[in-house]
Amino acid sequence: MSEIREQIAEERRELAAVLAGLPADAWDADSLCAGWRVREVVAHMTMAFRYSAPKVIFGLVRARGGFDRMLDRAARRDTAALSAGELTAVLRDNAEHPWKPPRGGYGAALTHDVVHGLDVTVPLGLDRKVPEERLRLVLDGLASERGLKWFGVDLNGVELRADDIDWSYGAGEPVTGAAQDLAVLLCGRRLPPDRLTGAPAARFTRQG
Repeated sequence: MSEIREQIAEERRELAAVLAGLPADAWDADSLCAGWRVREVVAHMTMAFRYSAPKVIFGLVRARGGFDRMLDRAARRDTAALSAGELTAVLRDNAEHPWKPPRGGYGAALTHDVVHGLDVTVPLGLDRKVPEERLRLVLDGLASERGLKWFGVDLNGVELRADDIDWSYGAGEPVTGAAQDLAVLLCGRRLPPDRLTGAPAARFTRQG
Protein backbone atom coordinates (compact mmCIF):
# COMPACT_ATOMS: atom_id res chain seq x y z
CA MET A 1 0.00 0.00 0.00
CA SER A 2 1.03 3.60 -0.51
CA GLU A 3 1.99 5.72 2.51
CA ILE A 4 -1.27 7.62 2.50
CA ARG A 5 -3.32 4.41 2.34
CA GLU A 6 -1.35 3.12 5.31
CA GLN A 7 -2.28 6.31 7.17
CA ILE A 8 -5.94 5.78 6.29
CA ALA A 9 -5.85 2.19 7.52
CA GLU A 10 -4.19 3.19 10.79
CA GLU A 11 -6.72 5.98 11.34
CA ARG A 12 -9.62 3.56 10.92
CA ARG A 13 -8.08 0.95 13.21
CA GLU A 14 -7.28 3.49 15.91
CA LEU A 15 -10.74 5.04 15.79
CA ALA A 16 -12.39 1.60 15.86
CA ALA A 17 -10.45 0.84 19.04
CA VAL A 18 -11.72 4.09 20.59
CA LEU A 19 -15.30 3.32 19.57
CA ALA A 20 -15.09 -0.20 20.98
CA GLY A 21 -14.35 1.28 24.40
CA LEU A 22 -17.22 3.79 24.48
CA PRO A 23 -20.04 3.35 27.00
CA ALA A 24 -23.47 2.82 25.46
CA ASP A 25 -24.73 6.32 26.27
CA ALA A 26 -21.82 7.96 24.43
CA TRP A 27 -23.24 6.72 21.12
CA ASP A 28 -26.24 8.98 21.65
CA ALA A 29 -24.17 12.08 22.48
CA ASP A 30 -24.14 14.99 20.06
CA SER A 31 -21.27 15.10 17.59
CA LEU A 32 -19.74 18.18 15.98
CA CYS A 33 -21.87 17.44 12.89
CA ALA A 34 -25.04 19.46 13.35
CA GLY A 35 -28.03 17.18 13.88
CA TRP A 36 -26.03 13.97 14.16
CA ARG A 37 -25.17 11.93 17.20
CA VAL A 38 -22.01 9.85 17.44
CA ARG A 39 -23.83 6.87 15.94
CA GLU A 40 -24.94 8.78 12.83
CA VAL A 41 -21.37 9.91 12.22
CA VAL A 42 -20.05 6.36 12.41
CA ALA A 43 -22.87 5.09 10.21
CA HIS A 44 -21.92 7.73 7.66
CA MET A 45 -18.22 6.85 7.88
CA THR A 46 -18.97 3.20 7.12
CA MET A 47 -21.57 3.79 4.43
CA ALA A 48 -19.09 3.44 1.57
CA PHE A 49 -18.15 -0.05 2.81
CA ARG A 50 -21.76 -1.23 2.99
CA TYR A 51 -23.47 0.40 -0.01
CA SER A 52 -23.18 -0.69 -3.63
CA ALA A 53 -23.15 1.92 -6.39
CA PRO A 54 -26.75 1.05 -7.44
CA LYS A 55 -27.92 1.48 -3.84
CA VAL A 56 -26.32 4.93 -3.68
CA ILE A 57 -27.93 5.92 -6.98
CA PHE A 58 -31.31 4.68 -5.77
CA GLY A 59 -30.92 6.75 -2.60
CA LEU A 60 -30.09 9.82 -4.67
CA VAL A 61 -33.18 9.32 -6.80
CA ARG A 62 -35.37 9.01 -3.71
CA ALA A 63 -33.74 12.17 -2.32
CA ARG A 64 -34.50 13.96 -5.60
CA GLY A 65 -30.83 14.43 -6.32
CA GLY A 66 -30.05 16.00 -2.95
CA PHE A 67 -26.70 14.44 -2.01
CA ASP A 68 -26.66 15.76 1.55
CA ARG A 69 -30.29 14.73 2.00
CA MET A 70 -29.46 11.22 0.82
CA LEU A 71 -26.50 10.96 3.21
CA ASP A 72 -28.58 12.17 6.15
CA ARG A 73 -31.39 9.72 5.43
CA ALA A 74 -28.95 6.84 5.06
CA ALA A 75 -27.18 7.65 8.33
CA ARG A 76 -30.44 7.83 10.27
CA ARG A 77 -31.81 4.68 8.68
CA ASP A 78 -28.62 2.73 9.28
CA THR A 79 -28.37 3.68 12.94
CA ALA A 80 -31.80 2.14 13.44
CA ALA A 81 -30.69 -1.07 11.75
CA LEU A 82 -27.13 -1.53 13.04
CA SER A 83 -25.83 -1.71 16.60
CA ALA A 84 -22.85 0.21 17.89
CA GLY A 85 -20.84 -3.03 17.88
CA GLU A 86 -21.77 -3.75 14.27
CA LEU A 87 -20.82 -0.25 13.11
CA THR A 88 -17.49 -0.49 14.93
CA ALA A 89 -16.78 -3.87 13.36
CA VAL A 90 -17.50 -2.54 9.87
CA LEU A 91 -15.01 0.29 10.37
CA ARG A 92 -12.34 -2.02 11.80
CA ASP A 93 -12.80 -4.75 9.19
CA ASN A 94 -12.56 -2.26 6.32
CA ALA A 95 -9.41 -0.49 7.47
CA GLU A 96 -7.71 -1.24 4.15
CA HIS A 97 -10.75 -0.62 1.94
CA PRO A 98 -9.73 1.42 -1.15
CA TRP A 99 -12.71 3.80 -1.05
CA LYS A 100 -12.14 7.39 -2.20
CA PRO A 101 -14.70 10.23 -2.25
CA PRO A 102 -16.26 10.76 -5.69
CA ARG A 103 -14.50 14.11 -6.11
CA GLY A 104 -11.24 13.37 -4.33
CA GLY A 105 -8.35 10.97 -4.03
CA TYR A 106 -6.85 9.22 -1.05
CA GLY A 107 -5.97 12.55 0.52
CA ALA A 108 -9.68 13.35 0.67
CA ALA A 109 -10.38 9.89 2.10
CA LEU A 110 -7.87 10.50 4.89
CA THR A 111 -9.40 13.90 5.62
CA HIS A 112 -12.88 12.34 5.69
CA ASP A 113 -11.85 9.77 8.28
CA VAL A 114 -9.72 12.06 10.45
CA VAL A 115 -12.27 14.87 10.63
CA HIS A 116 -15.25 12.59 11.27
CA GLY A 117 -13.21 10.87 13.96
CA LEU A 118 -12.72 14.26 15.59
CA ASP A 119 -16.44 14.93 15.17
CA VAL A 120 -16.85 12.07 17.62
CA THR A 121 -13.92 12.41 20.03
CA VAL A 122 -13.86 16.18 20.55
CA PRO A 123 -17.39 16.62 21.96
CA LEU A 124 -16.96 13.49 24.07
CA GLY A 125 -13.88 15.07 25.63
CA LEU A 126 -11.64 12.15 24.70
CA ASP A 127 -7.92 12.81 24.75
CA ARG A 128 -7.17 11.25 21.39
CA LYS A 129 -4.31 12.84 19.46
CA VAL A 130 -4.11 12.37 15.70
CA PRO A 131 -0.44 11.77 14.76
CA GLU A 132 1.35 14.83 13.41
CA GLU A 133 2.28 13.28 10.06
CA ARG A 134 -1.38 12.46 9.42
CA LEU A 135 -2.55 15.89 10.55
CA ARG A 136 -0.15 17.70 8.25
CA LEU A 137 -1.54 15.84 5.24
CA VAL A 138 -5.07 16.78 6.29
CA LEU A 139 -4.31 20.42 7.10
CA ASP A 140 -2.41 21.04 3.88
CA GLY A 141 -5.29 19.59 1.88
CA LEU A 142 -7.93 21.61 3.71
CA ALA A 143 -5.94 24.84 3.38
CA SER A 144 -5.52 24.36 -0.36
CA GLU A 145 -7.57 26.39 -2.82
CA ARG A 146 -9.80 23.39 -3.50
CA GLY A 147 -10.29 22.57 0.17
CA LEU A 148 -11.16 26.13 1.15
CA LYS A 149 -13.62 26.42 -1.72
CA TRP A 150 -15.28 23.10 -0.88
CA PHE A 151 -16.00 23.90 2.77
CA GLY A 152 -16.44 27.65 2.34
CA VAL A 153 -15.08 28.72 5.73
CA ASP A 154 -14.66 32.48 6.00
CA LEU A 155 -11.04 33.11 6.96
CA ASN A 156 -10.99 36.73 5.89
CA GLY A 157 -8.62 38.67 8.17
CA VAL A 158 -7.64 35.54 10.12
CA GLU A 159 -4.38 33.66 10.54
CA LEU A 160 -4.73 30.11 11.87
CA ARG A 161 -1.83 29.07 14.11
CA ALA A 162 -1.31 25.61 15.56
CA ASP A 163 0.11 25.66 19.07
CA ASP A 164 1.32 22.06 19.08
CA ILE A 165 3.04 21.76 15.67
CA ASP A 166 4.73 24.21 13.33
CA TRP A 167 1.80 25.02 11.05
CA SER A 168 -0.06 28.20 10.15
CA TYR A 169 -2.24 29.55 7.39
CA GLY A 170 -3.62 32.93 6.37
CA ALA A 171 -2.93 36.53 7.30
CA GLY A 172 -4.58 38.71 9.91
CA GLU A 173 -5.55 38.37 13.56
CA PRO A 174 -4.39 35.02 14.94
CA VAL A 175 -6.67 32.20 15.98
CA THR A 176 -4.60 29.67 17.88
CA GLY A 177 -5.41 26.10 18.84
CA ALA A 178 -4.34 22.50 18.54
CA ALA A 179 -3.67 21.42 14.97
CA GLN A 180 -6.51 18.91 15.00
CA ASP A 181 -8.93 21.57 16.21
CA LEU A 182 -7.87 23.78 13.29
CA ALA A 183 -8.60 20.89 10.93
CA VAL A 184 -12.13 20.68 12.32
CA LEU A 185 -12.49 24.46 12.00
CA LEU A 186 -11.44 24.32 8.34
CA CYS A 187 -14.31 21.90 7.70
CA GLY A 188 -16.86 24.39 8.99
CA ARG A 189 -17.42 22.90 12.44
CA ARG A 190 -17.87 25.07 15.51
CA LEU A 191 -15.71 23.96 18.39
CA PRO A 192 -16.59 23.75 22.08
CA PRO A 193 -15.61 26.78 24.19
CA ASP A 194 -12.01 27.29 25.34
CA ARG A 195 -10.37 25.27 22.57
CA LEU A 196 -9.34 28.30 20.52
CA THR A 197 -7.76 31.61 21.51
CA GLY A 198 -7.54 34.96 19.76
CA ALA A 199 -9.94 37.81 19.09
CA PRO A 200 -11.73 36.10 16.16
CA ALA A 201 -12.07 32.75 17.98
CA ALA A 202 -15.74 33.33 18.76
CA ARG A 203 -16.52 33.06 15.04
CA PHE A 204 -15.51 29.41 15.19
CA THR A 205 -16.82 28.49 18.64
CA ARG A 206 -20.17 27.06 19.71
CA GLN A 207 -22.20 29.47 21.76
CA GLY A 208 -24.25 28.45 24.78
